[in-house]
Amino acid sequence: MDENGKTVHVGDFRAQTWRTYQNITGLLEAEGATWKDIVRTTCYLRDIERDYEAFNDIRTQFFAEQGLDPLPASTGIQAILCRPDLLIEIEAIAIFETDRGSNNNGERKIAA
Repeated sequence: MDENGKTVHVGDFRAQTWRTYQNITGLLEAEGATWKDIVRTTCYLRDIERDYEAFNDIRTQFFAEQGLDPLPASTGIQAILCRPDLLIEIEAIAIFETDRGSNNNGERKIAA
């Protein structure tokens, strides 16, 4: 989805996947976190048999670009998504300190 909540790249699985990763990146940055704080993703694909290979290629490339090692735990699920024009949704859970500059050792989880 775009910044106005409208579906973008209708019918283009690869473009929707890249946009989903960009959206999650923006949410992480807004909280002072990065992909290195992600501990788990759940990936919902409308048609897993058709799209999983493309999804795995994009995920592998994106995670390599982020320098992730180890990779977050991940589950792929075929699902009916919240909008008929969406081909992918990703839930990402990050755990990070809420105030990295203080002695506060609190952790915060966000899901996108």
